[in-house]
Amino acid sequence: MAPVIHVTEHFLVQGGRSAALATACVRGGVAAGLGLGALAVLVVAAWIGSPYPDSGPGGALHLAAGLWLLAHGVDLVRTDTLSGLPAPLGIAPMLLAVMPVWLVHRAARDTLEAAAHPRRPFAAASAVGAVSGGYLLVAAAVVLYGTSGPLPADLLAAGLWLPAVVLGAAAAGAWTALGRPLPSQPHPAAALRATGLGLVTLLGGGAVVAAVSLAWHAGEAQTAYTALTGEWSGRIAVLLLVLALLPNMAVWGTAYGLGPGFALGTGAFATPLGLVGDPAAPPFPLLAALPDDGRGGWAQGAAAAVPLVAALLQGGRVGRASRAWTARDTALTALGAAWGCGAAVAVLSAAAGGPLGTARLSVFGPVWWQTGAAAVLWGACVGVPVALAVRAWGRRVPRPKPLPVPAEASVGRAVAASEAPGAAVSAPSAPEGPAAGGADTEKPPAPSGGKASGASGGSAASVPASGGSGAKAAGAGPGRADEPSYADYADYTAHSAYTAHSGYDPYGDAAFEPYDYLPAAWEPTVPPPPRPAPPAADQGGPA
Repeated sequence: MAPVIHVTEHFLVQGGRSAALATACVRGGVAAGLGLGALAVLVVAAWIGSPYPDSGPGGALHLAAGLWLLAHGVDLVRTDTLSGLPAPLGIAPMLLAVMPVWLVHRAARDTLEAAAHPRRPFAAASAVGAVSGGYLLVAAAVVLYGTSGPLPADLLAAGLWLPAVVLGAAAAGAWTALGRPLPSQPHPAAALRATGLGLVTLLGGGAVVAAVSLAWHAGEAQTAYTALTGEWSGRIAVLLLVLALLPNMAVWGTAYGLGPGFALGTGAFATPLGLVGDPAAPPFPLLAALPDDGRGGWAQGAAAAVPLVAALLQGGRVGRASRAWTARDTALTALGAAWGCGAAVAVLSAAAGGPLGTARLSVFGPVWWQTGAAAVLWGACVGVPVALAVRAWGRRVPRPKPLPVPAEASVGRAVAASEAPGAAVSAPSAPEGPAAGGADTEKPPAPSGGKASGASGGSAASVPASGGSGAKAAGAGPGRADEPSYADYADYTAHSAYTAHSGYDPYGDAAFEPYDYLPAAWEPTVPPPPRPAPPAADQGGPA
């Protein structure tokens, strides 16, 4: 008898949780290696093209490792200074951080998308932790390698900023893989949307302010650029550094528009009100865009339009989403959006600034707590009232516009008022036969093509009081003096057509239908009386 083989799905064999964690860790390490390798290739190419390659290939690799760590917000320490004392270098070119952050983001996103198979249960937190762990292992090796070079990393900054940047990028990748969900409660979701709108507006406006200032001082920027180096390789390196610092320039412009401005050394600040203190700015093309000395004018004050527009858009976004909320919830949501925008601006300001050396250069760039507080104040003082105003405007009830009353309806209402109960209506009595002297009683003109109506040519017809329950025969009873009489249904049909065409309606109501004058099923049908022949013209009767 052949042995029975039971197929079991082992967790590791089928690619379970442990294998998925190992794969995610490898993805994180590969992402770190790709970012470091790309930067190393760029630095080595610049070293090869340099006419003065003094440090050798080892120095170029140490420089690449230092720049890679600087892109993650890690402060470096310069040891080869003129004074011999180590000097910190903390201003990170924010454009260099785009590639490492994107690589971590992509690794976490791909890990969660690959783990969506039902046999591979994998939580988002596990993916973020595994990818970040693999990335940080490579980063720790780079920190150790950089300690032997001219730009070692500050260990305290490395232990703080490296995990924060990597975990944030991995969490963003997991959020993208899950479809970018927002909180289920409407208030936090609206606050996050308003925060994003306000932050994008602030950064875009700051970039415009910086670009306009740089274009205004284009001559000074060109002079500083040509004075740094005369070799083409050096100028290319300076140009690449300028491009890498453009996001920093946008954040500086945002801080300038918010009000606190940015520091240019210890005791020196550039604000819309003017330049305070003695700035210690080294010669660099981007620093040529600094405002002139003295009190600020209308051009500097126009930068305040950036946070104003951002606060207006932020409050308007909350107000449009809060039409069904209470005023308290609307104000709290707008205030939460202001705090979120302030926190994001504070983080970006801390990344865009930092020390450039010791003594006076120990503070350079926006002060994070000042710019963050200014963003919160703009959102609270402008965004909250705007949100409440937009909410109140959206909850208004429009008044109905009165419809125009036609002249025919006015005449009809006047006739109806005269026929109301209690109104005295006098109708002259007419004889049932021809009047004496051979003349008929005067009747209103018939609208149906000039036909004469009435029985025996003399009585004024009337409409029965039953409202149309019988045939409209001439001489059916007393009626109004101004009522026309209809000898048959054809006369009434002609009258209705005349009324619809000309607007003439003796009853004051053109809404009657011919069917109102037809007898019901249970009523006897009375044939209309025969129409009398018109008298001859030679007998003296009416034509």
